[in-house]
Amino acid sequence: MDHKILKLAVEDGIGIITISRPKALNALNSEFFTEMDSMIEKIETDKSVKGVVITGEGKAFVAGADISEMVSMDNKTAVEFSKTGQRIFRRLELLKKPVIAAVNGFALGGGCELAMSCDIRIAGVKAKFGQPEVGLGLIPGFAGTQRLPRIVGLGNALHLLMTADMIGAQEAKRIGLVQEVVEQEEVLNRALEIMEKILSKGPKAVSLLKSVVRRGIETDIDSGSNIEANEFGTLFGNEGTEGMKAFLEKRTPEWKGE
Repeated sequence: MDHKILKLAVEDGIGIITISRPKALNALNSEFFTEMDSMIEKIETDKSVKGVVITGEGKAFVAGADISEMVSMDNKTAVEFSKTGQRIFRRLELLKKPVIAAVNGFALGGGCELAMSCDIRIAGVKAKFGQPEVGLGLIPGFAGTQRLPRIVGLGNALHLLMTADMIGAQEAKRIGLVQEVVEQEEVLNRALEIMEKILSKGPKAVSLLKSVVRRGIETDIDSGSNIEANEFGTLFGNEGTEGMKAFLEKRTPEWKGE
């Protein structure tokens, strides 16, 4: 489809998705979700894209959902909007390729929920995070109530959710919402550097690792450990054997996975 909000550039196997609605601070609307669904479909099947970095144009990553669209919704429409966002962010979360959020500015409401759907979050020093929904008499609708406590712990999550406080990048890093804070102009470059490092590893192993961690965190430790053991075994006689041989032979592995 022809994308008006999302821009995709592919550099050295990395797909850079830029959310481009700067006049609306990249607020998420129905059109965004339609485009993101299509973009994920493209990336899933495009073998030239090995990993994804998502960022925003202008001074915001995403400043939230589009309130001007939401204000006229009734109960049924709101439920459908919520489920659409949840489905697409879950699809992004389960993408077999690694995804990094390069948070260049405001990541509020739906923007914070989008960032949490990514595997790693890199923030500029001026980035701001928050779930301000209760200040509008609402709650998060794109699984923010579910991902935030899983990432930062119950107390930190409820504090952010119930106060609607906006926090800076350093505080977000302290509670584990963000993995690195860098100078504002270095956000995208640092995200690309990390992605390049990830993509230098065994591609099948990286994809399996992401799947095992995400599946495991949603179950008990014994079930998760069983998932790990089974997937660990699939890499023998496969990519893992090549990696071990390369290590013993003191050479660079020749990865053949996608």
